[in-house]
Amino acid sequence: MEPGERKAYTDAVLCLQHKPSQLDPAVYPGAKTRYDDFVAVHINLTLRIHLDALFLSWHRNYVFLYQQALEEECGYQGVAPYWHWPKWANKLNESPLFDGSKYSLSGDGAYNASLGPYVLGPNATLPRGSGGGCVTSGPFKNYTANLGPFDFSLVFTANGVLPSWAFDYNPRCFSRDLNTYVAETYTNQSDVDALLDTQTIEEFQDVLSGVAGTLNLGPHGGGHLTMGAQGFDFFASPNDPAFFLHHGQIDRLWWKWQMEDPVSRIYGNNSLFGTSTILNIPPSPNSTLTDYEQFVILDKPRQIKELMSIHAGPFCYIYQDPSP
Repeated sequence: MEPGERKAYTDAVLCLQHKPSQLDPAVYPGAKTRYDDFVAVHINLTLRIHLDALFLSWHRNYVFLYQQALEEECGYQGVAPYWHWPKWANKLNESPLFDGSKYSLSGDGAYNASLGPYVLGPNATLPRGSGGGCVTSGPFKNYTANLGPFDFSLVFTANGVLPSWAFDYNPRCFSRDLNTYVAETYTNQSDVDALLDTQTIEEFQDVLSGVAGTLNLGPHGGGHLTMGAQGFDFFASPNDPAFFLHHGQIDRLWWKWQMEDPVSRIYGNNSLFGTSTILNIPPSPNSTLTDYEQFVILDKPRQIKELMSIHAGPFCYIYQDPSP
């Protein structure tokens, strides 16, 4: 995207961040803006849309609905950008995404000297990034995150039930901790190639998302941790606008993988794997293409089969490969 195109995009995101929420304030007291509606819906469904069969198709529609909101509610007329991880993995702060200019998605956070390594699990730590504090430059420097944060341990202990405070109002500055080490380790071209070389949807999902609580983050977890703690929040990660570009790249790579064998990988016997609960906690039946996914107020319930192709169901879009 050219600079003017990038600014048109972030202007539309800022527009969403200043429109009022459409959610019931009695149920979602922390959702103050239309942008918060997307964060709240993700929180609401986190335990059903990660590390399971719903992950890829649910997020495909979620990013599409966000793009629709930018267009229909904020007048955006441009394309939907994605974050091509490998191109800037070794120089995040110089990338057009994070260089802090008015054409970026804002830059790093201020350096937080108190921040230590990231602890992902027993004997699983990764180095901190270069910021950690409030974002001080670019279009989102005055943006306030209203929902979250959530401790990663909830993934394993929630047993399908969100805590009572899940949608409480908790305003705080938008923070980032750009992490070149994580980007270089988990989102380089070799990682992308390994993902596209997988042969089954089970293997694709495993390589993409790694193993929760270990150093095996996969490109999905690696991209999230590249943004820092706010972007790595399993529940409230859409607080960082880069979330939607990160998942645009995931959707693009899933589509490229699907097109290697479209008959079996879109609607066939190699298209879906897993249940409808995170890590199958609590245990649930294997998902099928006729099962429904929920989107709260963002969309009507959709059968998984509606969301399996970018050329069918509610979708009609293509991906342009990145320039060299």
